[in-house]
Amino acid sequence: MNAEPIKPSRYQSDSGALAKVAALLLGLLVAVLMLFVVLMWVDARTEQKAVASPAAPSAPAPAHAHNTALPIESFAGVVPANAQELAAAHKPYDATLPPLQAGDVAKIRMVMKDQTLEIAPGVKYNVWSFDTAPGPVVHVRQGQTVEFTLVNGGKIPHSMDFHAARIAPNKAFRDVMPGESFTFRFKANDPGVFMYHCGTKPVLAHIANGMYGAIVVSPTDMPAADNEYVLVASEWYMNGDGITEPASLDMAKAHRMEPDWTTFNGYANQYVTHPLTAKPGETTRFWVVAAGPTLDTNFHVVGTVFNRAWVNGDMSRFQRGVQTVGVPAGGGAVFDVKIDDEGLYPFVSHAFAHVDLGQVGLLKVGDPEGTMSH
Repeated sequence: MNAEPIKPSRYQSDSGALAKVAALLLGLLVAVLMLFVVLMWVDARTEQKAVASPAAPSAPAPAHAHNTALPIESFAGVVPANAQELAAAHKPYDATLPPLQAGDVAKIRMVMKDQTLEIAPGVKYNVWSFDTAPGPVVHVRQGQTVEFTLVNGGKIPHSMDFHAARIAPNKAFRDVMPGESFTFRFKANDPGVFMYHCGTKPVLAHIANGMYGAIVVSPTDMPAADNEYVLVASEWYMNGDGITEPASLDMAKAHRMEPDWTTFNGYANQYVTHPLTAKPGETTRFWVVAAGPTLDTNFHVVGTVFNRAWVNGDMSRFQRGVQTVGVPAGGGAVFDVKIDDEGLYPFVSHAFAHVDLGQVGLLKVGDPEGTMSH
């Protein structure tokens, strides 16, 4: 009797199929592991070569990456090739303290203008200004009444805020519409040097665009000085280099306090090319305002010490033998130096980043030879 062949069960068939699949997967896993090992070896060799022979540094990342707001592009120190020639031809802002007006009332009139001005050699900026940037120096006597008229020749509302005034801001410092004018009065009872500026919102933008200046209220009992100069420190925040076309305000830079230029009286380094002057043995007085809009000024004269310093605008007393005084943004201070030796004496903000950005000048005492390295 012939035996009937035994057929494999379904279970045995499935087991054989699973075994084949497992073998295939195991083979694939071994292949992947081998590939991984090879890649690790290649990376190790590449790293060893890089350490042995470092490659040249790669190019810096573009300034304006689309996936980040940093860094902000800086135009600090960017001037045309003929900057020295342009600086020599520039007519500097007159820093000399102007004379007082006679009488009990000093009448001041300013016309607010939109205009393009140079803020460094060959660097133009679209300013909002009180005639100029900074505005004209106002000089009155302690106790004199100031009658001020603002004429708005611009395209948007503007106003005037005198730090020397004790007056209701909502009445006197109100907005003046384009094409209109407004007059108010105050009595200048507090002596010292004070900032004035546009107080229209956003104030940061109005000051940063050039709407600021200094008012000097001369005390009745101030010691005499042979020379008196007014310096208004400020910052410029630019959306372009100002060379190919005039720049305007970059509010992102202003918020981050990253200026392209810092200046005395609106123009970088102008008193290096055109120094302020004194004779040996004379007393020179600096009336200094930090207009900001945000940064302080640390006033210092290289090569001497202040004979008198009226700090933080306090004219009731002075300090002697002071080397550097911080003038806060929106504040003022007064400094006397008596220099006997001929020479070039730089005046600076001793926060030296400001010097590199243009906030530096020279007091030329006598007729010295040579130049100054600061």
